[in-house]
Amino acid sequence: MAPSRNGMILNPHFHKDWQKRVRTWFNQPARKIRRRKARQAKARRIAPRPVAGPLRPQVRCPTIRYHTKVRGGRGFTLEELKAAGIHKKTARTIGIAVDSRRRNRSTESLQANVQRLKEYRSKLILFPRKASAPKKGDSTEEEIKMATQLSGAVMPIKTVHKKEKARVISEDEKKFKAFASLRMARANARLFGIRAKRAKEAAEQDVEKKK
Repeated sequence: MAPSRNGMILNPHFHKDWQKRVRTWFNQPARKIRRRKARQAKARRIAPRPVAGPLRPQVRCPTIRYHTKVRGGRGFTLEELKAAGIHKKTARTIGIAVDSRRRNRSTESLQANVQRLKEYRSKLILFPRKASAPKKGDSTEEEIKMATQLSGAVMPIKTVHKKEKARVISEDEKKFKAFASLRMARANARLFGIRAKRAKEAAEQDVEKKK
């Protein structure tokens, strides 16, 4: 845009001290090496335990948009541990994450996680605290010799997609009105309390009339 009238000729100096305002990232390659070395040191320190950490439960994402997706959660509920026959204090010592705040809202999720715990327990190689005096539940010497450190995730969660076979659309499905049925269900839910109140009042009036 051209300057209007007899004003001052603009000459802004916006390039002063540009070095102060530049964010450099020259330490990125060194940081990458440092992180890798830290991971390797941790793996050596916690060996023969899995590198990825404890076992996580199978949970569904919140909200209608994402609840079809299955992912790893924070920890197993106390109910799941009880059903699998594992004490909550023992669970943390054998590499099982525990979340005392999570609740089981469905039987399916409870059963899936209980099965996951049982499968993990069957595969687990438990080292005795004292090699000379092994306790009940500890692994045998042959199993201990076979033990190797797991580098990936412990029992990774796999999403299974079931394909539906193509079929002929039935007459009932053709006649079904999705929008109308949704609106009706919404109205029924909204008016449930009022209708129950009116029905109760009507019943009371009938009783009074009979008297």
